Amino acid sequence: MQKYAFSIKTRSGQFIERIAIAGRDREDAERKLNQMYRYCEIVGCEPCKSATARVRSAPAEDLLSLPP
Repeated sequence: MQKYAFSIKTRSGQFIERIAIAGRDREDAERKLNQMYRYCEIVGCEPCKSATARVRSAPAEDLLSLPP
């Protein structure tokens, strides 16, 4: 499942940004968002970067050659 970050304006006029919703696709995530925030206006949406993409690992050879 992909996560999407939504920025919305609620029906009372409050602006909320970066609500992360998981879904099979954007339409599924929007459906779930509309169940939680009825009559909201979606201002923006972007796919969240996966957590594994942000993690950078060092090769084992570099770790073994580090001085104590």
